[in-house]
Amino acid sequence: MKIALFPGSFDPITIAHVDILKRAMPLFDRIVVGIGLNSSKQNFLSAEKREEIVKTVFQSASHVEVQLYEGLTVDFCAKIKAKYMIRGIRSAADFEYERAIAQINQTMMPEVETILLLSKPEFSAISSTIVRDILRNKGNVAPFVPQEALKFL
Repeated sequence: MKIALFPGSFDPITIAHVDILKRAMPLFDRIVVGIGLNSSKQNFLSAEKREEIVKTVFQSASHVEVQLYEGLTVDFCAKIKAKYMIRGIRSAADFEYERAIAQINQTMMPEVETILLLSKPEFSAISSTIVRDILRNKGNVAPFVPQEALKFL
């Protein structure tokens, strides 16, 4: 069984995240969306709210599940028996950042392969950071988040 982890903070999930995950779905038997809990990060949404939103967005995808996790992402891969990690790339800067992490992860856990999927051009400017800023300033995030997430925001 090919199991992949799609890790992130998903604070909040965006249409760019959804696009990456939907494009990865045919490649794997099971995908776990891992919502990382990082105590050094100031989150906009609670972990439970992020989990609820992501579960709602992917409720019809039977081989996608959502789990919260703490600690090293490679350790979580081992726990869920994932041999693949999915990451989205929007820009050259994203690539450099993700390449460095993938190489460190490869050293720590060689059996886990990182799969980098390029963002579609129309999603390359969308990030959770920008969406959070729009939310904090009471702007309209409808063009940037999945329709199912709007009721939570």
